[in-house]
Amino acid sequence: MLRILLGVNLTALAAALVQSRGIGEWMDRYIEMAAWVQPLLLINLALLGLFARAVRLLPARWGQSAVVLLAVLSALLQFDFWRFMGLEDGGWQSCARAAMLAALAAGGMLSYFEMRARMFSPALAEARVQALTARIRPHFLFNSLNAVLSLIRSEPGRAEAALEELADLFRALMRDHRDLLPLADEIALCRQYLDLEKLRLGDRLNVEWEVEAVPADVVVPPLMLQPLLENAVYHGIEPSGEPGTIRIGFARKGGELHVWLVNPCAGGAETAKGNRMALSNIRERLALYYDLEARLETREETLPDGSRAYRVFIVLPCRGSPP
Repeated sequence: MLRILLGVNLTALAAALVQSRGIGEWMDRYIEMAAWVQPLLLINLALLGLFARAVRLLPARWGQSAVVLLAVLSALLQFDFWRFMGLEDGGWQSCARAAMLAALAAGGMLSYFEMRARMFSPALAEARVQALTARIRPHFLFNSLNAVLSLIRSEPGRAEAALEELADLFRALMRDHRDLLPLADEIALCRQYLDLEKLRLGDRLNVEWEVEAVPADVVVPPLMLQPLLENAVYHGIEPSGEPGTIRIGFARKGGELHVWLVNPCAGGAETAKGNRMALSNIRERLALYYDLEARLETREETLPDGSRAYRVFIVLPCRGSPP
């Protein structure tokens, strides 16, 4: 809706510039044109929102034709209403022009959305590749295997459990990542990852989870949190040499899912670079899945004890799993 509002209004602004005799008349001409365009645009958006489900059931070309026909009919009805009110005295040529302009505006927006869909059609498949680029670093595999080897004789049961978790983790990384998955699965994957890092870091790594009344069927992009947790471990806990705590929280606020992650801030150029790489990857995948409905924010903050922390805050539309 935002793109339609902007697109049609920018088109009207350009048309007003072409029709005006000078820059001074530009805005006056646009205001006159907006009196025609805005009611028509809002009525069409309301009708499309009301009948969106029915339109989606039609074949693509039939649906596009229905949208153009709706724009033409609404333009004709509006023109007839203005003429009935005495605000327009044009004949059939003016009526035909209004219908043609409405059809061109609707067709132009539909062409834009079709072109955009074609541009992004490989992007959903590419999301799988992007998710794999946010994979666990190779040295994590070697470190985890070395940690398991050190436990084989002293704690064989714990070593066996760690190998099973490692296998589950890499199996999750290699599966198809085009579809959303339940939040519970993402949390389980993150717990497995942190358990493996706990083998290596011991008491230096502490984790606090906060989950506030999040429905079990809420779905999220796969591997949304693991790259952020990996950054938190490698750039927040490991460089400091001191025990540190990673805090992860989830909460539902109306129709949104709020996710936050806080880790100690060790600072340094390498930390900033590593964070930017993972954050860019997450932002790109959120845009692929949710377009403008999701956002990701980061900031450094000072905790009550005077230490510095790095906070990542993510907002997603709260969607349930498909039936």
